[in-house]
Amino acid sequence: MSSNNDKGSSPSAPRASRPSDSAAGGMPDLQKSHDDRNIAIDKVGVKDIRYPIVVMDKSKEHQQTVARINMYVDLPHHFKGTHMSRFVEILNQHHGHISIEGIDTILRDMKERLEASCAHLELEFPYFIEKQAPVSGARSLMEYQCRMTGSLGEEDDFVLGVTVPVTSLCPCSREISDRGAHNQRSAVTVEIRYRQHVWLEDLIEWVEGCGSAPVYALLKREDERALTEQAYDNPMFVEDVVRAVTERLLKQPEVIWFRVACENFESIHNHSAYAMVERPRRG
Repeated sequence: MSSNNDKGSSPSAPRASRPSDSAAGGMPDLQKSHDDRNIAIDKVGVKDIRYPIVVMDKSKEHQQTVARINMYVDLPHHFKGTHMSRFVEILNQHHGHISIEGIDTILRDMKERLEASCAHLELEFPYFIEKQAPVSGARSLMEYQCRMTGSLGEEDDFVLGVTVPVTSLCPCSREISDRGAHNQRSAVTVEIRYRQHVWLEDLIEWVEGCGSAPVYALLKREDERALTEQAYDNPMFVEDVVRAVTERLLKQPEVIWFRVACENFESIHNHSAYAMVERPRRG
């Protein structure tokens, strides 16, 4: 019987060289090997990294929070893949300094380290604002889900977004009912591009004033009564909400583009009501 060595599988037998063997330590770099399918990839990278970031706080200068981060670059058609570990390495290099002001630097590092012509960074994170109940004055922290998305290609692009809960009371229900009217919590999502800095606190305040009533984390009985009556006196369809937010944003000269969407989580229907307005760049 022939041995394995007789079949040419000896450990000392020479191995065919590969173009990608020039990586550090002589280990093959398959990501840089050639791909002959001639298909470029628009976005490739990593998603859903949980990572600490610092956000500017209007009253306390800075607020620390934890973001879910997505990082992508484009990939030329002739490369087989990108180096996924480099995305995390870049985050670690910016640890403690990841903020709105630092997004451009991170995007430039992504382009350089990954040899890309376009880079994209998406962050979603909770942001907390202390709110005071309207009658009792009880203080509590209210959470808002915020987003920052940045892209760097031939031009820079940055979008700031936030989802703000409000109360909406149905005008039709109030009109046809003898006792009360149905209301629900609504989620108003606003995304903006701007020419000058916009505080998250200001953006949230603009939106909260456009519902039937605002939402709080902590309310006493006297606060509940006041907000219930405020909503009843200010009924709004989902269409009314997005129009009111649109009017408010159009008055802000620093905002050059926006998209506003509202979803009403209907209390007497098995569906949501939805409306959206988008305005093109200006200025």
